[in-house]
Parts: sequence; structure tokens; C-alpha cells
Amino acid sequence: MGPMPRSPARVLPVLALGGLVLAGCAPADGSGTAPDDGSVEVLASFYPLQYVAEQVGGDLVTVSSLTPPGAEPHDVELSPSQVRGVSDTDLVLYLSGFQGAVDEAVDARRPAHLVDAADLADLVGAGDEPAADEHADEHADEHSDEHSDEHSDEHSADGGHDHGTLDPHFWLDPQRLAAVAGPVADALAEIDPDNADAYTANAGRLVADLTALDEAFTDGLADCERRVVVTSHEAFGYLGLAYDLEQVGMSGLDPEAEPSPARLRDIGDVVRHEGVTTIYTETLVNPKVAQTLAADLGVGTAVLDPLESQTDEAADYAAVMEQNLAALRAGLGCA
Repeated sequence: MGPMPRSPARVLPVLALGGLVLAGCAPADGSGTAPDDGSVEVLASFYPLQYVAEQVGGDLVTVSSLTPPGAEPHDVELSPSQVRGVSDTDLVLYLSGFQGAVDEAVDARRPAHLVDAADLADLVGAGDEPAADEHADEHADEHSDEHSDEHSDEHSADGGHDHGTLDPHFWLDPQRLAAVAGPVADALAEIDPDNADAYTANAGRLVADLTALDEAFTDGLADCERRVVVTSHEAFGYLGLAYDLEQVGMSGLDPEAEPSPARLRDIGDVVRHEGVTTIYTETLVNPKVAQTLAADLGVGTAVLDPLESQTDEAADYAAVMEQNLAALRAGLGCA
């Protein structure tokens, strides 16, 4: 199942999004072991999938996550109890190819019910996204052949343009995340058939909310002075594809990769040529390099949250995406 078809854009205030279903309480350790209250136990591998499970399951499920709040999901390591939980829980929801430790646990423990978001979200290769390389090519004549060779070698090492690597960050396009709701409802209905209608209804409400969020992004980013988004790492490719924005990542898909001097020089060229006024830092990535580059170029900084982990328990997926939209509109000069 691919992403939901996009509805015609219409003006919907972002703050009107609401009415999301309350979720059951989750065990703190992500073990998949819940109180014996009759609820279905769901184990999600990281926050965006946890959010889907909570919204679709409502108070009929108990959802836990293998990635603690505020932790970097790319490098998560699982405890023995978490690995056991993969087979002990009723449903596991994960993204294959994103978290190696989770892939190993799923392969080893063979959960009874499994939903793999990678089969649903229509993932694309990292090289298929708008990226800094397009701009770097435009300005190649501004540099010497020696510098161009240096950039080619070091950018390849950054991993920012690897056609063999799928970009996992599909959830930053609300419609791609919406594609996961139906299969989660189906899996829960198979486990708990007495409540199948409730899961289907909850999934429908979630899809409607995500569609409204998508429309808010479409409308909010339709008329902007700039369309180039400079980010700490290339987590926002799907957002760029959905809303006609061009992502320029200081690092590639790996948030821990250090950008090379050649990469930073190329980004500086893009900032000057495109009139970029804002470099976006992230919640889980040290902002020092981005802040230093912004200061050197005389531009500002703002935060874009890639939503790989929930860093504020008071702000769920929808609320953080609203914050991201506001930050983008301010930085891109949108009407």
C-alpha cells in the first residue's frame, strides 16, 4: 500500500487539528510487558510508529517503544528484556533497515504479528531527493578543478548522495505516515476481532488528521520567497518532495557524520546564491557546526525537529509538525 492520495489543497488552520484518540499507558522500559488489564500489547521501534499505534489503538492498546524519549533511534541498542519483548508482545511495528538492533531482534524472535512500515511508505533512495549536489553543480565554475575533486571525494564519504541507500524518514510527509494507519488497524483487528470496528474508525480519524496536516503544509508553503532548506543532516527529503522544497544537508542521512570543509564551502555558495536567511538545526544533533556556519555567513538559525524521537512529552507528532511548519514559513519568507 502506498501513500494516501493527496486531497485538493484547501486552507485549514493548523491549530484546528485535534480530536486525536487518547492512547493507553506504555511501559517505561519498552519491554513490551504491560499490566494484565486485557489490553493489546504493541511494541513500536521508535516514536512516529509509536504515535500511529497509539492513535489507532486508543485505550484498547498499551504501546511501548524500543527507543526511549530523547534518544537517537539510529544507534539504539536493545536490552535482553527488550529483545524478549519482541516475541512476547501482541504486535510489533517497526521500519526494517533503519535500526540494526531491531532488525536482528525481529529476525531472531519472530513476533506473531508484525507490521513493517518499509512495505507501506514507498521509500525512495537518498539520491532521489533534492540535495546540495544540484546547487553545487550550478556553481562548479566558481571553484577550481582541485576543489571540485576534493568535494566529490569527501561528499561521497559523507553519504549524502548514495543511490543505494533508502531514506528512512518517510514520516515527515504526513501522507506517507497515513499509509501505515490502515495496516496497523488490520493487524489489531486480527489480534482483537471484537474491537475491529473501533480500530478501523480510529485509523480513519488519524488519516483525516494527517490529511488536514498535509493540506496545512501545502497551503502554508505554497507562496514563499525561497524554497531551499539548509539542514543539519538530510532528514527532510520526503518533506521536500511533498511540498516542493529543496533540501541542502550539511551531512548525509547519518546525523553523526561530520561535514567536510568542502561540503561547508559548497553550502556557503548555495546560501549566498539562493538568498538563504536561515540554517536549520535539529533537536538531537549538536547545533555548534550549523551555528558557526550561520554566523560566518551572516544568517540566522532555527530548529526543525526530524521527529525521530519524542523530545517533549507534551508535544506529540501533530504538534511538532505544526512547529516545523511555523519555522519553515518564517525562514522561507512565506506569505
